[in-house]
Amino acid sequence: MNRFVVVGAGPAGLTLALQLARAGHHVALVEASRQFSRQFRGDALMPCGQEAIARMGLSALLERLPQRPLEGWSVWVNKRQLFAVSEPMQSLQPCRLVQQRLLLEALLEEAVQEPLLQWHPGVAVRGLRRRGERISGVELAGGGCLEGDLVLGCDGRQSLLRREAGIQLLERGQGLELLWFELPDPLPADLDGGFSTHLAGGAIGSACVGASGNLQLAWLLERGEATPQRSREQWAQALAGLLPPQLANLVRQRCGELQGPLKVSVQVGLARSWRQPGLLLLGDAAHPMSPVRAQGINLALRDSLVAAHWLGRAKTDQLDAAAAAVERQRLPEIRRMQALQSAEARQGHLIGHSPLLRATLSRTAAIAGPLAKQVWMARQGPMREGLAEAIPSARITP
Repeated sequence: MNRFVVVGAGPAGLTLALQLARAGHHVALVEASRQFSRQFRGDALMPCGQEAIARMGLSALLERLPQRPLEGWSVWVNKRQLFAVSEPMQSLQPCRLVQQRLLLEALLEEAVQEPLLQWHPGVAVRGLRRRGERISGVELAGGGCLEGDLVLGCDGRQSLLRREAGIQLLERGQGLELLWFELPDPLPADLDGGFSTHLAGGAIGSACVGASGNLQLAWLLERGEATPQRSREQWAQALAGLLPPQLANLVRQRCGELQGPLKVSVQVGLARSWRQPGLLLLGDAAHPMSPVRAQGINLALRDSLVAAHWLGRAKTDQLDAAAAAVERQRLPEIRRMQALQSAEARQGHLIGHSPLLRATLSRTAAIAGPLAKQVWMARQGPMREGLAEAIPSARITP
């Protein structure tokens, strides 16, 4: 029986803590927040994320939650549809939209029932505890410490544990900043239920009816670009200038209800190493992802599945070797997904900032659309399904 300290109760941390406790190990789960109320959390569960949840034995939990299938994907240039693809594409399951807050709350309800799991909400970590060359636990901001045979850093893209361990984050492509808006439910019944990307007038944005039923709108900024100072009405007009008629009219008519902007800075990178003796980083702490195609939560769940596979069966003196095995198995998929995200982002940036290219694509959409769709589709398979060798071939039975 090993002792684990899991820092961070996001998708990776919560599911891993639950799996390890069910496998018969002592787990201390530490989370600085007392509730899962952060506004910007990914809602999209790709088939690969759903597969990870199923392999954890948590499909019934997922099915109990309010959710809806994403209907499809589309790209619009100068307010004209370039192409559209319906779900589930070539997958057995469509992408599902589930409020991450509700998913985390349901996972926590399961976790706190495990007698071997200790839950520490509202407890911030201020540093790592060492014994010789080995990390042996964490120091708590309010005093005291938690010790374990292995510390699991699941504390997000700004990971304190990564910094405290002196592990360098290698930036992969340019980061970006998003301005996030919401228009609350109720929405028109005939509003498209897919995710749409919009490129017009030198601006790039997206629209999607999220799991909550609210219309979610994003406006892309260049890294370091200041947020334009606009009133709510001016933002509604700016967004309407990017969107096709139905969405544009909706935003204008209900501009008084428009919420935002919330600025979200996105750093994309890969930790030079995921581990040190006594420490393993997972999820965004190891590989902060771009928001392109909703990879963050899905890869975090797959990290958790693989970590439980290797750590759950390891003896105490084998934990560092097991952590190395986790990194080896997960790295190829992470590198591939970041490369695919980067390619899609570069393509969007090129179109978004080239008036001539936008005009040409819009004017020739009947011809250019099918070609653009073919290129886009070629990237989607791995981002939806993941790599087969990146997770265990057999289901883990606690």
